[in-house]
Amino acid sequence: MSPTTDAFDVVIYHNPACGTSRNTLALIRHCGFEPHVVEYLKTPPSRALLAQLAARTGEPLRALIREKGTPYAELGLDDAALSDDALLDAMVAHPILINRPLVVSPLGVALCRPSERVLDLLPARPRGAFVKEDGEAVLDAQGRRVG
Repeated sequence: MSPTTDAFDVVIYHNPACGTSRNTLALIRHCGFEPHVVEYLKTPPSRALLAQLAARTGEPLRALIREKGTPYAELGLDDAALSDDALLDAMVAHPILINRPLVVSPLGVALCRPSERVLDLLPARPRGAFVKEDGEAVLDAQGRRVG
């Protein structure tokens, strides 16, 4: 039995000011899912939840830290000697450091950069093309990945 859109819960940690995040949200909806949208700058995850999400991605915590447009350099976060605990403390204190969008589904957790990575977290493919805001095609008319 494959999951249906009714029984398949998707959460996106979203920043509406980010084009990649907007494209990911639009792609989730294009695939027939209405996700739980968490605007993490308004409602940041707890330290424990952030640590859990990071672990579930299978990526090093540093892969989830955003440098551009953040206090990353000012806080000295480029210091390779910093522990994950120190990095988590910085991310909780400054949620803008959390890279986005993070997407959670029963199929896993991933930082969806590029936005089409979200397709690996969804069981269904849409019937129809999808084009990002910048005009880049992601899915063709049959719902197959382009490129």
